[in-house]
Amino acid sequence: MSGESSAQPPAAVGLRRDAVGLREVLFQSVTAMAPAAAVAASIPSGAAFAGGSLPLSVLVALVACLFTASCVAELARELPAAGSVATYAAQGLRPAVGFLVGWGYVFVEALVPPLLLLQLGFTTAGTLHQEWSSYPADLWWPWSLAGAAVITVTGYLGVRASARFGTVLGVFEVLVFVVFAAWLIGKAGADNTLSVFGTSHTADGYGGVGGVFAGSVYTVLAFAGFEAAAPLAEETRDPRRTMHRAVLGAALAIGVFYVVTTYAMTVYFGPDRFGEFGASGAASWEGVARASFGLFWVLVFLAVVNSTIANANACANVSTRTAFALARIRVLPRVLATLHPRHRSPVAGVAVQAVVAVGAVLGLGFAYDPVTAFLLLATVIVTVVIGVYIVVNLACAGYFLRRGRPALKPVRHLLFPLLGIAAFVPALLTAAGLPVFDFVTPLTAPVSYAGPVVGGWMAAGAVVLLVLVRRHPERISETARVHLDETEPATPAQNGAVQR
Repeated sequence: MSGESSAQPPAAVGLRRDAVGLREVLFQSVTAMAPAAAVAASIPSGAAFAGGSLPLSVLVALVACLFTASCVAELARELPAAGSVATYAAQGLRPAVGFLVGWGYVFVEALVPPLLLLQLGFTTAGTLHQEWSSYPADLWWPWSLAGAAVITVTGYLGVRASARFGTVLGVFEVLVFVVFAAWLIGKAGADNTLSVFGTSHTADGYGGVGGVFAGSVYTVLAFAGFEAAAPLAEETRDPRRTMHRAVLGAALAIGVFYVVTTYAMTVYFGPDRFGEFGASGAASWEGVARASFGLFWVLVFLAVVNSTIANANACANVSTRTAFALARIRVLPRVLATLHPRHRSPVAGVAVQAVVAVGAVLGLGFAYDPVTAFLLLATVIVTVVIGVYIVVNLACAGYFLRRGRPALKPVRHLLFPLLGIAAFVPALLTAAGLPVFDFVTPLTAPVSYAGPVVGGWMAAGAVVLLVLVRRHPERISETARVHLDETEPATPAQNGAVQR
């Protein structure tokens, strides 16, 4: 690795090898998708278009996302690296593209924790105010800061603590919603119907297939994060096999979870009036739980809160590992490659992530309000993440075309990337508020500032890239290196010393 002393043993300079297995990295992707929060908030956004046919929209989104998940899984198996999407783009397209992908990916993944901490704050404060009117509805920030402290501590303690923490949180939120969905299906009784997987229940003004596809654009956004296992490749046992299984497994498992839970609520609430369903009020998951299942709504509320913390934790892992990968080749400040001598966690990155999270939460939350700040950050994040997915699809095709006929599988490496791009272009336009389709709503201020923010950050990345190309071109070339294959694994004795 560039700039590292040859006198240092590999175990002293790298992330902890063989620290986690399939279970932990699978839930790294699962919790990054925030299944409970997506079911309760993101997916219902599509009901305004798909109405009672929303389960079909979710199924369409699942198939679409599996195309891109397949591409990520193929590249993760070939290129197990902490740089993940940056390495894939560098290998499949050009190192300069890899740098820009990494630049954008670190930026938005660092913004996901403050996004979720804002949601944690206003969700908790709003619920407490609803139950006890004496609790101020605007006293949201202590909960956000408490969440920031939790993810900072788990990040500092290393990937084992962080990933296992995420596993526990992920199991809880999925279990709560699976149990609730089963109860809803049972209560629906004779109202259970497969017609919700057809086009007969779409919302007024969005009839037929058009309404289903409009709803699917919004449900596609609920799948963002399935690739979050990939940056843990250098800390995972048998990474080539494990990464492939984790990425595809998370996308498929949570996709089925989305289909089942959405079906359950649709048939219980009523397909023909499901266009009224949303993220809050009586016509919402929490509202239905309050009205129909007594105190079970508390578990639904806790699952959503749990989901925000788990998602923030998972994305903090992604941002710090991607920053570490770029810092060790000196395309980001070298300090971000600093590791804790015992936990092997990127402590400088964890500290920077904590500062960014707290700064963004308090700065934007008080400058506007926590909900508006949430919407602004969400628009920035989704715009960049979907752009990254599109580039990764291109990189998959490019990588296997370069490897030649023996490695190339036309369906998996050419058709799937093309279909993945086709699926995400409408979602990108929707996230950016570009009214190319009639169901896209132009963004208003301050959410409309997301476009200039993204453009400004990527323009700054382009300037940094030009400087590096002129002064240190070898650093850009390093973006394509898979450091896992170039680092000897730590011996059992070394790993034991690190753990102690």
